[in-house]
Amino acid sequence: MKIISGKYKGRTLKGFNINGTRPTMDRVKESVFAMIQDYVKDSIILDLYSGSGNLAIEAISNGALRAYLVDNSKEAISVIKDNIKMLNIDNTIIEKADANTALDHFISNNLVFDIIFLDPPYDSNLLDKSLCKINDNINLLSNDGIIVCETTINVNYSKYDNLTIFKIKKYGEKTVSILKREN
Repeated sequence: MKIISGKYKGRTLKGFNINGTRPTMDRVKESVFAMIQDYVKDSIILDLYSGSGNLAIEAISNGALRAYLVDNSKEAISVIKDNIKMLNIDNTIIEKADANTALDHFISNNLVFDIIFLDPPYDSNLLDKSLCKINDNINLLSNDGIIVCETTINVNYSKYDNLTIFKIKKYGEKTVSILKREN
């Protein structure tokens, strides 16, 4: 698993084999970052189901100002810390927490994100839970903010009245949907 572009291009990240995760493949990540490139520079990132930190680190490599990386796995947090240390990145905040607890913390502290990555385990309803919480607390997302969702299930995005579909792309069984804040 490599960083595909930006300051750390070509560097290899740990964590391809973290138990319970499936890292975003490099070709999918490259396509996603091509779709969101205009949003990354100077942005504040939330990678809510971080795994190895792959997506947040790619954003930092491409000029994001700060990234919050959240995962509830002790192993994932250890890998994230190793990757951050190896690259000598100092503009990240790493939290070991479940997504709901982390979102509650961010809401109560009035944090605002420009890009939120949601790539939860596919066999769960965590994507819906996270999107509902964000939709109900839309000020978590900046006015021009986006949410990047990766899933293998069909999602009815129309039920999130504060969000609108910006782009959708399929990669085999996987679908990446980019949602924008409805202003």
